Amino acid sequence: MSHVAVLGMGLLGSGFAEGLLTRGGTTVTVWNRTRARAEAMTAFGATVADAPADAVRGASRVHLVLLDDDTVDAVIAELRPGLAPDAVIVDHTTTQPARTAARAAALAADGIAYLHAPVMMGPPAARKAMGMMLLAGPQSHVDRVRDGLTAMTGELWYVGERPDLAAAYKLVGNGMLLGLVGLAADVMHMMDAAGVPRSGALDMIGKINFNGGMGLRGTMMRDREFHTNFALTVARKDLRLMMETAGDAPTPMLHALAAHMDAALELGLGDEDFAILGR
Repeated sequence: MSHVAVLGMGLLGSGFAEGLLTRGGTTVTVWNRTRARAEAMTAFGATVADAPADAVRGASRVHLVLLDDDTVDAVIAELRPGLAPDAVIVDHTTTQPARTAARAAALAADGIAYLHAPVMMGPPAARKAMGMMLLAGPQSHVDRVRDGLTAMTGELWYVGERPDLAAAYKLVGNGMLLGLVGLAADVMHMMDAAGVPRSGALDMIGKINFNGGMGLRGTMMRDREFHTNFALTVARKDLRLMMETAGDAPTPMLHALAAHMDAALELGLGDEDFAILGR
């Protein structure tokens, strides 16, 4: 039976710990700065540690599920006295790419195995081993933990040895999610102003082929080759109709997009596909 440690008992960390314990075959020690959150995991069979160094003693895999770069650096400094020489730190925290690369280099210089593995999943998915886990770092480290990580997620995507690549990709994923949710809020407010039920807006959103539109324009942006399919001038006209329909309703994302389009129009790019915004 393998032994792992999970440090950070927020919603995601708790989900990981619960999933590991429920599936069996693993003993789990947990730690959290606020001990009460860790204590909740004893109902599933977890052992609670008083300090990071205590949590990682005897663990072959150390999972960090923390808030930010500063927290990761602080917790790693605290756990190092208890870290086994052959343990692998698997950091699921969403972090800044440059700081992730620096952290990986510093730990490698000290002989500590470190992988960055941010996720695109919520707590329910963490409990049920669904969603996606990205993974970046040395192949030799990955080989030691691949089976264990595969059991924790629906898809394990190893993006390569470059240590900051998973961090960058995670920001792409979250950026798209945040942007789409922000736009969804705008169009819901627009529908309120038009007197249309929000359920209808949700039905329309469900019928949009985002992969097609985004795939085409993502390819344009990647290749920096813009073949007009939906001219910027026409897109800006449609955006004007949205803003007129919304009236005084809060639509900050639409207004920001309008300003971005207007700047491109002033450069004489109106006949280009609106993907030119990513030129």
